[in-house]
Amino acid sequence: MQNHSTDKPIALITGASRGIGAATARVFAEAGYELVLTCNRSFAELQELARTLETEYKISCRPFQADMGNFEQVKALFSHIDRLDVLINNAGISYVGLLSEMEAEDWQRIMSVNLDSCFYTCKYAIPLMLKRHEGRIINISSVWGNVGASMEVAYSASKGGLNSFTKALAKELAPSNIQVNAIACGVIDTAMNACFSKEELQALREEIPADRIGAPEEVGRLVLQTAQAPSYMTGQIITIDGGWN
Repeated sequence: MQNHSTDKPIALITGASRGIGAATARVFAEAGYELVLTCNRSFAELQELARTLETEYKISCRPFQADMGNFEQVKALFSHIDRLDVLINNAGISYVGLLSEMEAEDWQRIMSVNLDSCFYTCKYAIPLMLKRHEGRIINISSVWGNVGASMEVAYSASKGGLNSFTKALAKELAPSNIQVNAIACGVIDTAMNACFSKEELQALREEIPADRIGAPEEVGRLVLQTAQAPSYMTGQIITIDGGWN
């Protein structure tokens, strides 16, 4: 992997081996960003993506395998990062099922990956951004964090917590010229929807005014726009859902 040059902005994208993370990585590579990408399980896919982006866009792309819900692994990841302009907290997992049948370990795992991870990454990213008196933190959330979903109570709670985390941290960091925003996604065409049947996805689609499911690339482009938005925009939960909610 190439060493990053000092003139290009650097973005860290978690959960980047596929779906929204991979699409966002491609959009940022095309825009000339140097990248640090993480995933937990699909490391071969992530390495292949990194090689492809380096070749196609002539940027440095460093892949790391890390469980973002594990504090020590996040701490180790940041030992390899000495500068950061944009942090994109995308790593996330879902759980579909009745709350009364959910095990405590499942609940804790959802919270550690979807919410605790954002504390861990921000804890180490903020000092790097303070050194330069600028930075962007973008959290990938969900419309379920706004309105809640039956059978996805833990996921909804984790994303609702992430929305509050975003608003509070934005206020804390605004004097330091670090903007914090979240993007609340509706139904996006990713592997996270594999738990739904074709009939269930069709029923979902019929509820969406845009009459289609969103593409990961659309979220990626919105993430880039948010990273390049005026610095006065902070503490916002930006929804992309085809008019659904």
